[in-house]
Amino acid sequence: MTSPARSAACRSRLSQVTNTESAATTGKPLQQVLEEAVERYRRERFFADLHAAYERLATDRAAWRDELAERAELDGTLADGLGEM
Repeated sequence: MTSPARSAACRSRLSQVTNTESAATTGKPLQQVLEEAVERYRRERFFADLHAAYERLATDRAAWRDELAERAELDGTLADGLGEM
């Protein structure tokens, strides 16, 4: 059986190798590869959380009706004449 410390060390080594390979493949500095990966993960979490929030909202029929009514109200704001300039 692998100890938690050994398992974490293996994952850390795997992450290090993967990140180093990504940097070499893209020609980007390792720091940039890591920053981009963290930003992609942040965005992925943001949209996953947003999706989950809309799913929860949709289970409340009254709240969902309000949401759709508000969207319908705002829909006309796109036709504000700016395209005619």
